Amino acid sequence: MRILSLITLLFLSLASYAQNKLVNPILPGFYPDPSIIKVGGDYYLINSTFSYFPGIPVSHSRDLNNWKQVGNAIDRPSQMDFMGERLTRGLFAPTINYHNGTFYITCTDIDNMGNFVITATNPAGPWSDPVAIPEVRGIDPSLFFDGDEAYIIYNSEAPENKPLYDGHRTVRMFAFDAKALKVKGAEIQLINGGVDLSKKPVWIEGPHIYKRDGHYYLLAAEGGTSINHTQVAFRSDKATGPYVPYDKNPILTQKGLDPNRKNPVTSTGHADLVEGPDGKTYAVFLGVRPYEGDYYNTGRETFIAPVSWSTGWPVINPDVKEVQYAYDVNFKTKPVAGQVPQNGNFTVKHDLRTDKDLSLLFLRTKPGAWYKPSANGLSLALQPETVMGKANPSFVGRRQQHLKSEATTTISFNAKSENEKAGLVILQDEAHFYFLAKSVDKAGKPVVQLFKAKDQSADMDLLSQLSIPQNTAELKFKIAADGDQYRFHYAAADGKWKQIGEVQDGKFLSTKVAGGFIGALFGLYATSSGTPSTNQALFRTLEYTGNDLIYK
Repeated sequence: MRILSLITLLFLSLASYAQNKLVNPILPGFYPDPSIIKVGGDYYLINSTFSYFPGIPVSHSRDLNNWKQVGNAIDRPSQMDFMGERLTRGLFAPTINYHNGTFYITCTDIDNMGNFVITATNPAGPWSDPVAIPEVRGIDPSLFFDGDEAYIIYNSEAPENKPLYDGHRTVRMFAFDAKALKVKGAEIQLINGGVDLSKKPVWIEGPHIYKRDGHYYLLAAEGGTSINHTQVAFRSDKATGPYVPYDKNPILTQKGLDPNRKNPVTSTGHADLVEGPDGKTYAVFLGVRPYEGDYYNTGRETFIAPVSWSTGWPVINPDVKEVQYAYDVNFKTKPVAGQVPQNGNFTVKHDLRTDKDLSLLFLRTKPGAWYKPSANGLSLALQPETVMGKANPSFVGRRQQHLKSEATTTISFNAKSENEKAGLVILQDEAHFYFLAKSVDKAGKPVVQLFKAKDQSADMDLLSQLSIPQNTAELKFKIAADGDQYRFHYAAADGKWKQIGEVQDGKFLSTKVAGGFIGALFGLYATSSGTPSTNQALFRTLEYTGNDLIYK
């Protein structure tokens, strides 16, 4: 099977199932805060990446179901980096727009630049250097084009910066000069608090404006990005308001449904609307798939659902209360030959011999000289930096995209001291990860070790250690996830998998325990743990398999 984007597609079990269906999540794993546009017959979708690099993946589709990543909007350190920042900071909630031949992305660099805009004539890139918009004070900026007029809409502080309660925010706008990339005129307040200020609504955010049948519709998330997440709608006869809330809000939520329902999707909101190939409206939005309660490790994912305008308002998922794992549609949704799958069950093998894989993620900035692809695989130089710090350690990650999944790698590495370690990590953040490593003990004898991060501490606990033969130069490592259970294995020359340690608690890797807004990544990782080293580890393979029962 031919190589596309230098990733080998091994198998797609959902190909026949996906005909004339939209299968959720359309982008599983850590793909939060989706924003989408349609240009001709092409769809482009972007997501938040926080402090991972490259930032803001750009995905392309022609059927809303089968997606291919074509670029990253932040792919040069000269644009920005996130050194010194926690992984859950960085880039919040980008929005993509298109007008008169130019693509626009607005976004928030939460701890540094603040709100900014970048542009491109090709969504695959290159994208321009960011232009700061200092007058826009808040988060989640988006653009709205109304003929020759443009506006920037965003979440901001309470009126006069005097909140009536915690989470009291507003939605505001400026007129915007889309050529000079500057605001114009005075700031306008559109929404105070949310749908009903008397009920103390919280965190009105992610606003977008659409025009339909002479009306202007403002859609925004309300209630926070967890289990109380909702999507609400307002309407006006003018882009600048005043906006009146829909009397049957929210237009999307999973709040209040039976917590014991099978295969739940929760926390839905932060939606964006788009016209489908059939001329009907669809919404993309974030949601999560917990394995228990509010515990999930795959992060906030991108879902899709149909939209009804029968009431004169956009109602998302109108026919059922629960977000569905598949929706029948009257257009073809056939996978493209050779394209790496993104939904359903699949296996992919990443090609480590090149640096062209757009889906791989690094910590905070572009990899330096420590990252060396070659015909034999990927060499990672051991650096003193660790994943527990806020720098750019020797780490290469890919998203965990299924509740039931596994990642495997083959590594050639000989540690020279007990500080030197290389192997496979499952990473939620700096203080929440498990690390399966090859190293040596105090006597210099080779060992396989399993570590667990110390919560809120820049250190690790050694959970298990097994001796291996002195001449074991190459090992295979495997981390297998099944909901809240993670198992760790290694195999030597005989190819037989051996488990190291007990079954480990996956809730330690959940967003609920770790906090923040990101999801778990499987990663190749090599470190000399604070000590300078000239050693390196060669990773020959990185393979991922996801096999969730919902798609059987």
